[in-house]
Amino acid sequence: MPDPIDLLDGLRTTPARRYLAETPIPDDVLWDLLDTAIRGPSGGNRQTWGWLVVTDPAVKERIAEHYRRGWEQVYGVRREELLDPARDGAADGLSPASFRAADHLAYHLAEAPVFVVPVLRHGADSTDKRLGGSIYGAVQQLLLAARAYGIGGVLTSLHLISGEREIDTLLGLPDDAATMGLVPLGYPVRGRWSTPRRQPVDQVVHWERWGGTRPRP
Repeated sequence: MPDPIDLLDGLRTTPARRYLAETPIPDDVLWDLLDTAIRGPSGGNRQTWGWLVVTDPAVKERIAEHYRRGWEQVYGVRREELLDPARDGAADGLSPASFRAADHLAYHLAEAPVFVVPVLRHGADSTDKRLGGSIYGAVQQLLLAARAYGIGGVLTSLHLISGEREIDTLLGLPDDAATMGLVPLGYPVRGRWSTPRRQPVDQVVHWERWGGTRPRP
């Protein structure tokens, strides 16, 4: 049964979880997570989305191969630099601990029992920067619903760097479909539900005009 978490507490304590067990997630739980996800926002309420659930180990491994390539291309090549304890990770938010968690996911991705692939129809050739607004809010609802069941995950997309077309074919997606990311889900084996570190809210919120301030009560 889901944990009746206070709404604001759930919103504030659902960080990315990248250390995931291979323990299967029951189908009834998956259906509940997805039914919650589709209650999320959709531009114009068009709901031109699809939610592809992948549990086949062979398919997950092929996707994971592309993910590892993308990871190594973008971050893995900087492994020594990013793991340097003397490095200030504040500039890009990637501390050594964050790098290790992401590196672990890259090399253990296929072990997550479930991949959820959010897809938007009629978006394959889109250059509209608003496109993601029609599904990413619903993806966050998926992760928040998972939180209630003690299931973790993260929205990621590095597999698309080297293998987007091959993965689209592998998953049998329509020609007009845009893969909007990948959400591996699983029961966490490390870490905790905690408040993610962020810049102080009064440093990133502007009032009336950019640079405008207002004291916080």
